[in-house]
Amino acid sequence: MAQIVAILAAAGLGTRMGHETPKQFLELNGVPLVILSLRRVAACPLVTQIIVATRAEDVERLDARIQQEGFTQPVHVVKGGNSRQASVGEALRHIPEDTELVVVHDAVRPLVTVEHITRVIEEARRCKAAILGIPAMDTVKEVKRASLPKDVALITATVPRERVVLAQTPQVFQAQLLKDAFARAGLVERLGLEVRVVHGSERNIKITKPADMELARFYLQSEPSKS
Repeated sequence: MAQIVAILAAAGLGTRMGHETPKQFLELNGVPLVILSLRRVAACPLVTQIIVATRAEDVERLDARIQQEGFTQPVHVVKGGNSRQASVGEALRHIPEDTELVVVHDAVRPLVTVEHITRVIEEARRCKAAILGIPAMDTVKEVKRASLPKDVALITATVPRERVVLAQTPQVFQAQLLKDAFARAGLVERLGLEVRVVHGSERNIKITKPADMELARFYLQSEPSKS
């Protein structure tokens, strides 16, 4: 049976958070963000294996923490790279030969639902590549910043909102397709193949700044109890 392997990118430094602790290890209601995100991915029955890519110095302690969770799927912690893309590339080296699909998820998106994970996997099975995304609600401007102060930009065009989506994760790809994209140091859409967008949720936020923690806490507390 072909496998569906999830990769969690958890090697970032999170400098915009203003903490010495990398953001994936910041705690939300007493649980590290990476563990919260991992729980969501592991709860999807379609995912057969998970690989977490983190910084070399964090591999041992993260692996020990994950073992406490008792996940049904095998979870492997590997050394990531200096960027999200590099971490995914390193994790790809560890996927089994019989992997059908690769599910790439940010370790700091702890509020994704099992329903959305399942939906984007099912779409990728049909078309080889699919991501979660939400429509842009604000007016989008194209700008240039050359020869201007750092906090000033010059508008060059208005991008119609109906042509814009805000990309989220998980992003799911046929395994060989993703490997080919990394081999050519590019994105899947640059290979000339279709990537479909499955409607996500505004709650599926990426924790990048301190205010995001408060919003995530609010969303988490407002979720229906599973007890």
